Amino acid sequence: MKNIRNFCIIAHIDHGKSTLADRLLQETKTVTEREMQEQLLDDMDLERERGITIKSHAIQMNYDFNGETYKLNLIDTPGHVDFSYEVSRSIAACEGALLIVDATQGIQAQTISNLYLALEHDLEIIPVLNKMDLPSAMPEEVADQIVDLIGCEYEDILKASGKTGEGVLDVLNAIIKRVPAPEGDPSEPLQAMIFDSVFNPYRGIEAYFRVYNGELKKGDKVKFVNTGKQYDADEIGVLKLKPEAKDKISAGDVGYIISGIKVAKEVKVGDTITHVDRPTNKIVKGFEDVKPMVFAGIYPVNTDEYEELRESLEKLQLNDASLTFEPESSAALGFGFRCGFLGMLHMEIIQERLEREFDMTVITTVPNVSYMAHLKSGEEQAITNPSDFPDPADIDYIEEPFISAQIITKADFVGQVMNLCIEKRGIMKNQTYLTQDRVEIIFELPLAEIVFDFYDRLKTVSKGYASFDYYPIGLHASNLVKLDILLNGDQVDALSALIHKDNAFTLGKKICAKLRELIPRQQFEIAIQAAVGSKIIARETVRALRKDVTAKCYGGDISRKRKLLEKQKKGKKKMRQVGNVEVPQSAFMAVLQLDN
Repeated sequence: MKNIRNFCIIAHIDHGKSTLADRLLQETKTVTEREMQEQLLDDMDLERERGITIKSHAIQMNYDFNGETYKLNLIDTPGHVDFSYEVSRSIAACEGALLIVDATQGIQAQTISNLYLALEHDLEIIPVLNKMDLPSAMPEEVADQIVDLIGCEYEDILKASGKTGEGVLDVLNAIIKRVPAPEGDPSEPLQAMIFDSVFNPYRGIEAYFRVYNGELKKGDKVKFVNTGKQYDADEIGVLKLKPEAKDKISAGDVGYIISGIKVAKEVKVGDTITHVDRPTNKIVKGFEDVKPMVFAGIYPVNTDEYEELRESLEKLQLNDASLTFEPESSAALGFGFRCGFLGMLHMEIIQERLEREFDMTVITTVPNVSYMAHLKSGEEQAITNPSDFPDPADIDYIEEPFISAQIITKADFVGQVMNLCIEKRGIMKNQTYLTQDRVEIIFELPLAEIVFDFYDRLKTVSKGYASFDYYPIGLHASNLVKLDILLNGDQVDALSALIHKDNAFTLGKKICAKLRELIPRQQFEIAIQAAVGSKIIARETVRALRKDVTAKCYGGDISRKRKLLEKQKKGKKKMRQVGNVEVPQSAFMAVLQLDN
């Protein structure tokens, strides 16, 4: 065990952790030149296209140092705030962390929040300045920021470049010298924690785990403590570039188990694995339950595909434990699921993965957050869907979730960032100058205001320099109303939204104008209205396509033309009563991107 090191890489998005991980794999000869490609651990098409890490990946490397061979278990983590749940799982399975900071950009918000996560778990932190090869690197300035943040010595900060490979050997040596070896006793009863799982269509579910005590042999009878289910360890092994089967995995190591599990619900991330005949009495304190921030309905375009969508979501949930879902139905869209996400990027990624990995064509409703209605009868009612909104006459007051947002930006953009936060109903709490040029601003904001486009607009006003992180601070009373969209008097429940009373008129007007552009013209006139309760606050009209019924009359009496026009008018009136308006998927999507 003294030759095992378990470590993860934490950083803000785009600070180069996947590239540095590539260099570590090359330096330890874990991959051959032929297998090597950019962002090797990001194996999803989506990750490569967008240049972001979505899933944490585990891989084992062997490295010779001072005549001894060391086993290094690396877990690469995502950097975006929407995937912080992945980071918390990786950190729980490690003893050390590489804190990577971009030498051209300095410390950003997600660096700080991931660092606090690591410090909570008492991890040994190794700071690394990355991108040292760039002419715009500011090593002295950024090193000062790191020293202020974690209180280390200047000599402890390593300088490296993921692109050129400079300093990678120093990083490997520092991991061996500074990261403590795992503690545990191979002779005690088996105690292992599941930190991830993937679905393999041929072999069932593969669970990835970290062993704290005891050892696991191939063919052992094991039990998952939380679910109480028992299995045979058909295959166990370690995670190299491709999984490598072993006969035994001992305390301190990271591995995988395949035991023919077919049902996704039977594997819970954070669960403890132990032996059936000699169970452990110490359950690993795993992860806190995930708290979804954003809710949206996902419906199949074909109603026959409802069961298929359920299976797809269950398989996705295996791979992404932060996704939550429950069945719901809608008058406009039929049967579907109410899903909870950690943020807008998370929601976008889930939708993309459903379409790519499972060939599902889905409609997503307008995202919203969870509110709490306090009724005059003294009851409390949670609202995650606008259709659950109680009658306004019964409501005493409504509370909405607030967050504390930490924004780090350059001093030049403080004014624009503050304007944006105030426009989103924010209350300023604190402003600190970290250096002469970098400011940390703390705002309290309603979560509903940051759900749509806050992050994109923040990047725009700060020319890409602001970084953003947030955590929930509870519920505050707020003046909320339900905005309904009506087409020819019929409510479209998929477009309903709960919003602040002051924003209802503007948003209603925008949605109506957008729908007018996107709904195709029919043989009859379509009225698009936005309403709050029984009061109509905005209206647009899609004009009817008109056939020229008098074209065949040349000359002759006017009463003949009038008779034809009257007949057409009656037909249009009848058609309007029976005609249905189809809302295209593009209209649902466009409502999400109103400000663009």
